[in-house]
Amino acid sequence: MGYQYWKYDKLEALCNDAFQKFGFSAEEAKIISDVLLMSDRIGIESHGMQRMYRYYKSIQKGMIKVESKGDVVFETPVSAVLDADDGMGQVVGHKAMMMAIEKAKKVGIGMVTVRNSNHYGIAGYYAKLACNEGLIGLSCTNTNAIMVPTYGRTAMLGTNPIAVAMPAEPYDFFFDASTTVVTRGKLEVYNKKGEPLHDGWALNKDGKPSNDAADVLDNIAAKRGGGIMPLGGSTEDTGSHKGYGYAMLCEIFSSIISLGTTSNNTGVGGKGGICHGFVAIDPKIFGDAEAIKAHLSAYLEDLRNSPKAEGQTRIYTHGEKEVEAEKKLMAEGIPVNDNTMVEVYEMCQYLNMDFSKYFGDYVPEASAGFKSPETFK
Repeated sequence: MGYQYWKYDKLEALCNDAFQKFGFSAEEAKIISDVLLMSDRIGIESHGMQRMYRYYKSIQKGMIKVESKGDVVFETPVSAVLDADDGMGQVVGHKAMMMAIEKAKKVGIGMVTVRNSNHYGIAGYYAKLACNEGLIGLSCTNTNAIMVPTYGRTAMLGTNPIAVAMPAEPYDFFFDASTTVVTRGKLEVYNKKGEPLHDGWALNKDGKPSNDAADVLDNIAAKRGGGIMPLGGSTEDTGSHKGYGYAMLCEIFSSIISLGTTSNNTGVGGKGGICHGFVAIDPKIFGDAEAIKAHLSAYLEDLRNSPKAEGQTRIYTHGEKEVEAEKKLMAEGIPVNDNTMVEVYEMCQYLNMDFSKYFGDYVPEASAGFKSPETFK
């Protein structure tokens, strides 16, 4: 069991058609598909096509309400709070970041938070929206509880990623990372591959180290205990408190200031409850925007040209690998795990979509023992 390589336009057509079948408008379907497939375009398998099953099941169960678009419940010239009313995270997230961008262009900075939402894809998508407008973009989100706090044994915080993007030459600065050692999506990928987790990634329900992806995922879903470790592992000696602290920053800028649901209480009673935070900053409020961009570009070049460690030939700056991956994958095809294709096939059957329209005579077949996590059932 391995991977099939598909042209981007085939995957894009499938996603657009599927989300419209679910009831989203053509514009909304395009936004959702763009967020989803940006992950695959830049080589982040955990948040791309393999997430389709999660959205399909969440819509099917009513956790995601297709009709909800997000309402403004509080606003000032520089800030706003949106209540997503259980809407699709990508649709409400895009709306919120565009509001932040509009405010930044008017007054120099815009900050928008969202409560009562659902999974919104990769945080970097939203930061890049601002960057593409010549602004500094930041986005963070909480998620279903998956991080075990330092010296704890039960998941209390989410993967809680932080993303920042800022214009630079020849590559924009683009940083997007979870505050856990790995994301939940990475565990899902390892489950689909049937591979053991690496040491130092996860804990079982008893708080003991675990290499069993399916067991860890099911324990998280059932809230039995265990989860993924913070960046830095499980002890302060290795910096665990730093990842734990970064996750708390995401909670503050998403769930706390929006008066939304904290990670440990999300996914309860058939509701997602996820919260997001978005910031857009116009560099002009600090002076000459082009000079600031040139200053960053020069520093990034200094980093790339600095002395290399023994045996190494290159130092990357944040955003380079994504640019190179996108060029390669768009030319050679997007890899999609066969087990993910089984899930896509199931979704197509549910929506009465012709799977062969997108994938020809390919017939997906699940690997022995594979089953989707309890989370999505």
